[in-house]
Amino acid sequence: MTQYDETVEHQRLLLEAEEWAKQPRSVQVHKLTSMWYETEESMKDFDNGGVTDTHYNGGHVVRQQNGKVIRTFGEQVTGEDLVNAYVRGGV
Repeated sequence: MTQYDETVEHQRLLLEAEEWAKQPRSVQVHKLTSMWYETEESMKDFDNGGVTDTHYNGGHVVRQQNGKVIRTFGEQVTGEDLVNAYVRGGV
């Protein structure tokens, strides 16, 4: 039975990491155009006021304005990279 311990442990870590990736790491409400992920196109978002950027443990950022998702930056880390980030404690 011990031959499957490593596989079971990896699957357990993957499931934990997938849940962890969905959790917000930080939330910023702002009108700054100097964010590291800002593009020329996304700077136009501020023409309609401030935005709320939610940074997730999985590595992506979701931008909302007036309660609606208007943009997503980056890609969510998956698979082995996600497990490694989870074990290290962050992307």
